[in-house]
Parts: sequence; structure tokens; C-alpha cells
Amino acid sequence: MLKIHDTNSEIIINHFEDMEIGYAFHDIDGTHSLIREWPPVMSICLYDVIANGLPEDFDSKENEKRLIEECGKKALPETDRFCVESAGLSALTQMEWAIRRAVEEGTVTISCDMNTNSEIIKRIWSGEEIFDNFEETNEMREMLAEKTPRLFKLYEAVLNGYCRDKNLEKAKENSKDFLVDGSMEFMKFLKENGVKNYFVTGAVVEKGMGMHEEVEGLGYKIGTGELVEDILGSTWTEKMPKEMVMKKLRDDLKIDGKNVLVVGDGRAEILAGAEMGALVISRLPKTAQYQRKLHRELGANIIVENYLNKDLYEIFGGKL
Repeated sequence: MLKIHDTNSEIIINHFEDMEIGYAFHDIDGTHSLIREWPPVMSICLYDVIANGLPEDFDSKENEKRLIEECGKKALPETDRFCVESAGLSALTQMEWAIRRAVEEGTVTISCDMNTNSEIIKRIWSGEEIFDNFEETNEMREMLAEKTPRLFKLYEAVLNGYCRDKNLEKAKENSKDFLVDGSMEFMKFLKENGVKNYFVTGAVVEKGMGMHEEVEGLGYKIGTGELVEDILGSTWTEKMPKEMVMKKLRDDLKIDGKNVLVVGDGRAEILAGAEMGALVISRLPKTAQYQRKLHRELGANIIVENYLNKDLYEIFGGKL
């Protein structure tokens, strides 16, 4: 166990009692890895659905190429903001939001209760992901079950074509350019002091592919006793909110949340960590003023721009 002490450091935004940490749950994108420049990609994909609906060939290769070309070319106020505020939610939930917005706008026509649809849209924006208690038409449920995974796969294909594939190849040659400063050193420090590191993500995890490949390409070794014990995430068709992934991991490990460190940059992992009583670190650039304010309100204890902060190591009883 690694003993953590509160100090008077300015990086502490919500004070905490001394703790003993044995496990660390780390988000990946934006928290440690910079391979995926995902917000502009998701924004154009979601905007396109809201504006143009879901024609039968919406996930064609031709449409994929068009979206890659349009990515990042213009400001998209609603979807740009949604990507910022929904960071950390499962990708399937983010896709569902866009489809529901298209129904609200009338670019997708389906038999449904429009009041229920609008209420779920609001709840997704506020961070909720599971809506099993809402009564919806069979047509709506069936449409979402079919279209949401297809849209998710289209988004991933556009992401690959826009930045992921080329950045991954560069990262394999020089990982430093695609890691948050001090990331690897901080995780090694945790491991050397008896903390087991786990990666949790809203992305699909398949061994040797996708996020798994990216993590290994950056130099993180995965496996029992390695720098990262395991990486856990979503699937193409089953919505697994990060909150559920983290709480299931905690339960499977049979540990108390008070012995867990959570590190992330999205509202989902920050809130989940605070709710389980973990020590929560928010990793955000200084320019992300809205997110910094939000994470303080959600219960993050510490906020850093990178992992080269001497105060961070002092809190953890070590030296940079």
C-alpha cells in the first residue's frame, strides 16, 4: 500500500484524509495517451447524423471518406460542446445521443414518445447512460439496437483514417510525442510502491487491436505483474458505462474504494471515483477551464496538467 497525505499544495482542489492506495484505475485517452484526436472526429460524425439523418448507406466507405475530409474544417457549436461535456461516457451512449437528436430534429423518423426521447437526451448530456426504466416503443428500441453499433463503427473508421492509424505508427517509433508528460514515470512509480495499475476505457477492447494495440504501441506492458495488470472496456454492441466497468473491477478485486486511485480527464471516471470514495486525480490542460470547474464540482481531489508536478510526488510520499 502507498500512503497518501493531504498537503497545502495548490494542485489539491478538494481536500481528503490520509489514505492507503493499493490499486489505480486509469483512463487512457487524454489522460495518458494522445494518439486519438477524437473530439473533432466524433463531433463531425454526430453532427452529420443530426443534420442528415441515417440513410441506409450512412456507414458506407464513401461516407467514411467524406467525413474524414470534413473533420475539423469548421466549428460545430452543439456537437463540439457535447464532446467536451460527454468525455468519459461510453461511445455507444454518445452515438445514441446523436440518433435521438436526429429524431428530435425530424431527420430520422420513427414511432416514439417524443417527450421521453427529449428527456433522455437531457439526461445523457448530464452524464446518465442507462435508461431501462423508460417505456419506449419497440420501433425505437429496435432502431437504436441496429443503428447505434453501426454508427459507432463508422466513427471508429473515421477516427482511424483521420488520425489514429498514422499517430500509432509514429508512436511506435517515438512514444514520447504521444504520451502526456511524465505518464510512464508516474505509473512506474506507483507500481514500484506496491500499486497495481489498471486501464479502463469507453472504447472497445480486443487483444492486439484498437485500444489494446495503442497501449502496447506506447510501451505499456499488459498482464499480471506488468506495469498494467489489465485493460477493460466496452464492446461494439453492449453499452458498458465506465462507471460500471470501474465498479465491477472494484468488486471483482474485492477491494474498498478508499484504497483506489482514479486518474482521468472525463466526467464519467471522475464522478465514479468520487462516488466510490477513491482518491481522484483530474488530468487536464490549463486551458480547459470549463472541465476544471466541472471536475472540482464532481469531486476530483487533485488536478494536474501533467505528471511532472513535484507536488504530486510529495502528496504520494516520493520524489520526482
